[in-house]
Amino acid sequence: MKTRILMVILPVLTCFALLPGAQAQCVDGCDSLFGTFQGDGALISNTAGSGNTAFGWRSLFGNIDGSFNTGVGGGALVLNNGTSNTAVGAAALLLNTTGSQNVAVGTDAMVFNAVASDNNAVGAFALFNNDSSGSGLANFNNAHGRGALEGNIDGTENNAFGDLALTDNVSGSFNTAIGDDALDGNVDGNSNVAIGDEAGTGLGPSVNNCIAIGAPGAGPFATFDNTCFIGSIFGEPVSDPGTQAAVFVDQFNVVGIMNSSRQYKHDIQLMDKASETLYQLKPVTFKFNSDWKGTTQYGLIAEDVAEVAPELVVRRNGETITVRYEQINSMLLNEFLKEHKKVEEQQASIRQLKSEMQTMVAQLTEQAAQIQKVSAQLEMSKPAAKVVVNKP
Repeated sequence: MKTRILMVILPVLTCFALLPGAQAQCVDGCDSLFGTFQGDGALISNTAGSGNTAFGWRSLFGNIDGSFNTGVGGGALVLNNGTSNTAVGAAALLLNTTGSQNVAVGTDAMVFNAVASDNNAVGAFALFNNDSSGSGLANFNNAHGRGALEGNIDGTENNAFGDLALTDNVSGSFNTAIGDDALDGNVDGNSNVAIGDEAGTGLGPSVNNCIAIGAPGAGPFATFDNTCFIGSIFGEPVSDPGTQAAVFVDQFNVVGIMNSSRQYKHDIQLMDKASETLYQLKPVTFKFNSDWKGTTQYGLIAEDVAEVAPELVVRRNGETITVRYEQINSMLLNEFLKEHKKVEEQQASIRQLKSEMQTMVAQLTEQAAQIQKVSAQLEMSKPAAKVVVNKP
């Protein structure tokens, strides 16, 4: 860290040493513009700036008309002529000229910031290179932690909380990294969110719109863009299986469960024949383009389903994207119950027929017995046969 401090301070020190009247002048006091100063050259050039506070070697040295600044530490805000900046730490906001409303707390915090504004850096080397291009694009960044957003040059509206969080970011914007080393490899990716120590560390330098919660992010994907990683889920047992429920996400990215209680519903009617739409669907086998393993899948094509039953597909921004399979499950249940009812009715009819057949068989058996009895009686009632003897 000392190397980085010397690399920045020594050239500036040499420059000031050559200026007329720049020899050591240890000042200590207040001015008529509500300024307070103490240290060699502290606030020495101020003529019109009001409400400034400078403590340390050359703190607020070049300030002329910037107001409401606070510089505490050797070289803090040495070139500043901006407004409402706070620099606490050796070389904090060292090269700031017209940037305003910046806060830098820590050794070398926001050293190279020149004209960018509304940044907050807390920690040694936090936002170290911010606005080193002098373009003034690197605004509204928040860095809390040693080396947080250290490499940022033109990125804007980034939030880094944790040592080395977003440390390699150069021009990426709208990123949020919370945790030590979170998103530390991002360089120019935008709109990423990483929460947890080392979260998002495996995403690469140019990922956009990715979320990593408690997970570094990994996998054989062509790109991590628009991907969400959540750690400690896969392979973990459910703590209370009796209360688990499927989780869904809607087009507004709201996550929740599908409530089934009557209190959440109205216009309740029996499904009846509505589920017969299923007979027009065309199940297919397929493989996902993103599946590097080429696993065979089974399902439906959303566009085909939309032609038959538009209410069974989900659209986003007018584009058909998926099928509401949970609704199809309910429709299948209805068709199953209808078929089950038919089977029960058929079984009842069969039982009735069997009962009638049994009755008929019993009747036929009884009739056969009676016929046999009558036949026996008839045989007994017949006169005995006479034998005729022929005499010679």
